Amino acid sequence: MRIYRTDQFPLPLPDGHRFPAAKYQLLAEAVAGFASHAMETAPAATTWELQQAHSADYVAQVIDGSLPARAWREIGLPWSPELVERSRRSVGATIAAARGALLDGCGVNLAGGTHHAYHDKGSGFCVFNDVAVASRLLLQEGLVRRILVLDLDVHQGNGTAAIFRDEPRVFTFSMHGEKNFPFRKEVSSLDIDLPDHTGDASYLALLQQHLPALLLQHQPDIVFYLAGADPWQGDRLGKLALSMHGLLQRDLLVMQQVRNTGAALVITMAGGYASDITDTVNIQTSTIHAAWQLYAGTKSMQTNTSIRSEHNA
Repeated sequence: MRIYRTDQFPLPLPDGHRFPAAKYQLLAEAVAGFASHAMETAPAATTWELQQAHSADYVAQVIDGSLPARAWREIGLPWSPELVERSRRSVGATIAAARGALLDGCGVNLAGGTHHAYHDKGSGFCVFNDVAVASRLLLQEGLVRRILVLDLDVHQGNGTAAIFRDEPRVFTFSMHGEKNFPFRKEVSSLDIDLPDHTGDASYLALLQQHLPALLLQHQPDIVFYLAGADPWQGDRLGKLALSMHGLLQRDLLVMQQVRNTGAALVITMAGGYASDITDTVNIQTSTIHAAWQLYAGTKSMQTNTSIRSEHNA
């Protein structure tokens, strides 16, 4: 199992920007505590690779900075050469994790899950759609026949749904907040809209209701799992009410069921916007540790204190 990191490539943002860029280095440091020898620097996606899911004009305008100002406002991140490099690396990490997952069973990108990026535009802190690029490459190379995108970020994967609208080999599943961003939803292969304040029991019951059937009916060779931390009850942008323990149960449900089918699993981090950034880092570290235990067969490290304390409360 290989784990790819992008935090060595700076993402310069103005003071007070609400995107929590610091979480990536903190997450990498936490994961290094139990899987340092499995961590690798993410390769950069090539221009050709990016063009497999994005228009050539859009890719070129992102790279040279000529994208109109209104387009950058929709993305929500200021252009810089460093942003371009970081975006390439984030896509490259998912491509590498997918190739590794086909060999090892599971691969991880400590970033990624940039599901709001469309074929010809970015949106919602997403420049390029890493899962879409990786999926297109695997299909073109004949490495897989069917793909399941399992999007459990709190926000709908609108860009991914639009990119694969007419691609029957890719099944897009999104379980997200009904009243949350994006406010104009796309149509995924299957959308589950959740009311505000949905908690552990309802969320996990819905996932258990749908996931086994999806895996059985679509029979994917590979599953891209967007393991968003933002359904957590303390997330600033989430509006749902899952506990940290509930999120870990979600992760275990996904990993165990996917593994039981024999499909490869690619895990990306997607969103997380807790007021205290360490809460997001703790949630995502627990996701990766659960995968490490299941796929790498390592000894268990001590359960995350915040999750244990919350579960026992």
